[in-house]
Amino acid sequence: MLKKNGKKLGVLGGMGPAAAAEFLRVLAARCPAERDQDHPIIYMIGNAETPDRSSAILGVGESPASQIKADLDKLCDMGADVLAAPCNTAHYFIDDFKADLRVPLIHIIEATVLAAKKINPNGAWMCSTHGTRECGLYQKYAEKHDYTLYIPNKSQCDMAQEAINLVKANKLSEAGELTKKLCLELWAERDLPIMTACTELPLGYDASGLPQEKSVSSIGALVDAVIKELYE
Repeated sequence: MLKKNGKKLGVLGGMGPAAAAEFLRVLAARCPAERDQDHPIIYMIGNAETPDRSSAILGVGESPASQIKADLDKLCDMGADVLAAPCNTAHYFIDDFKADLRVPLIHIIEATVLAAKKINPNGAWMCSTHGTRECGLYQKYAEKHDYTLYIPNKSQCDMAQEAINLVKANKLSEAGELTKKLCLELWAERDLPIMTACTELPLGYDASGLPQEKSVSSIGALVDAVIKELYE
């Protein structure tokens, strides 16, 4: 069995709260642990008051950059050796100061692109917030790794955003129904895995009842990358 290497994980949550909680649940489930002491030490800040990331990217809201940077710095002060932020859209801002962080940050977008490429080298549908789609960050990392992303049309992108909003509102059943409708539309056009490129969307996908093997969860990809960093 893999052994933890002693590195402490700092998690910046609250973006949104349900996504961060799911990240911690999946991490606990996937850790190579047989007892409490085999799990990593985790420091967490759950700052739900962080300004909305998509609104800022679209130019209709306050930038969250200074708050995100301050919270990541606090996690370093607490003793974190590795950082993770289970919010895809936040990485648009993180990329501007990532090089200035005192400890490494595991990049959810790069981890998700690499996970998708491993599952299906021929490409994947990218479902995300409007902000993540518009900022082009996934497209940038896909190009870096020579991977093809397929972007849903406008009405389908609106469905993805609404499913995200429903998860944030704790309406998982409705989110599942809408996610299922979206995925079936996409598969009718091109039978490729659904990349849930927003950390609310894996919860919507789980609630849809669709096959797990047909999705690439950004939460799952981040968890796997974190485990690789914390265990040896």
